[in-house]
Amino acid sequence: MKTDLLVVGGGIAGITAAVEAAEVGKDVILIEREHYLGGRVVQLHRYFPKICPPTCGLEINFRRIRQNPKITVLTGAEATKIDGKPGAYTADVNVEPRYVTEACTNCGDCAEACEIEVDDNYNFGLTKAKAIRLANDNPYPNRYFIDSAAVNDPKMKALVDICPPKAIDLDMKAETVSIEAKSVIYTTGWEPYDASKLEGLNYGVLPNVVTNMMFERMTAIAVNNEAKVVRPSDGASVSKIAFVQCAGSRDRSHLPYCSAICCMASLKQTRYIRDQYPDAEIHVFFIDARTPGRWEDFYQNVQDDTKTIIHRGKVAKVDDAGDGNVTVIAENTLTGNLEKITVEMAVLATGMVPSAKTTKPLLDSKQDEFGFIWPGGVIAAGVATGPKDVAGSNQDATAAVARAMQDMVEV
Repeated sequence: MKTDLLVVGGGIAGITAAVEAAEVGKDVILIEREHYLGGRVVQLHRYFPKICPPTCGLEINFRRIRQNPKITVLTGAEATKIDGKPGAYTADVNVEPRYVTEACTNCGDCAEACEIEVDDNYNFGLTKAKAIRLANDNPYPNRYFIDSAAVNDPKMKALVDICPPKAIDLDMKAETVSIEAKSVIYTTGWEPYDASKLEGLNYGVLPNVVTNMMFERMTAIAVNNEAKVVRPSDGASVSKIAFVQCAGSRDRSHLPYCSAICCMASLKQTRYIRDQYPDAEIHVFFIDARTPGRWEDFYQNVQDDTKTIIHRGKVAKVDDAGDGNVTVIAENTLTGNLEKITVEMAVLATGMVPSAKTTKPLLDSKQDEFGFIWPGGVIAAGVATGPKDVAGSNQDATAAVARAMQDMVEV
């Protein structure tokens, strides 16, 4: 395959880069290791600035991709080798099978008949998922796939005959695709920091201590099912909840840096609770509230909620209080007092870790000590270059395309 631009990573930054380049006439190949586009954004319940579902922004871009023949999307795809220089790159890309062909009509008969369930990583293990399924509520491509862990299960073979258009192909094999590209942009995104490393906060020990990304999925699942958020241990309603800022962030033992969006994310999540539980008592613990520019108004609106209490202090410990409740312990840095507040559930605002920290770019790149890609080597955009919100990621991706265009100039 030959193209002008290869984009590695199909989150919001990668999608933006692909669309922007294609709409000025460049051929683009966009690769994504998952079987769907959207990255972390598609996992959110709501996102800034409009506090709307991710579908309201992603669907527009998906339509732009569908309607533009200059964009080729490869999902389940991961680059294994990239060589070359600006103007002349070669890449080997491994494409894993989805075991469902383009003949799929999304009738859903296979999923309804499927008896095999697997861990649902998309929902951070909060739920089980059918082994054959759509990736999410608004997937691109809009086609079923089969979880590779279940493809050899004898029960799966029975589904082949159930599929009306005969779209299930359990004999699909992985392929290696060779790509020649004039430029490459890395938009490999981020992973949530592993909260189990935070000694004292008891994530993974106390079931009602969850992360902010888990809470996004909990809320999305509840709303989609026309229900309310409930705590994981017993399905009880929530009348008192704590949001713990900087869980591992700005901490030399974990993430020394600020992830920039966590304060706004937690303030947004307090509104999820308020919308569903008008009388709930909400506690927010933070070191500094970082809500720059226009987001300051949002912060002020949350402060005006008399049942949302803002505490200035870093949480040191979350203890078991019995009956599924937890006690949040923090020193208030304004008063010097030690505060202990018992709540029904605690949400940890964990930071953003660049995926490039563990999966290094295959091209020469300059990375800081945290794994973020800096200018001077491979062109990168989005959270691969530093923590940022959706709007910032889109702006960064557009700028990256402008830089990549220089590689495409015929000499």
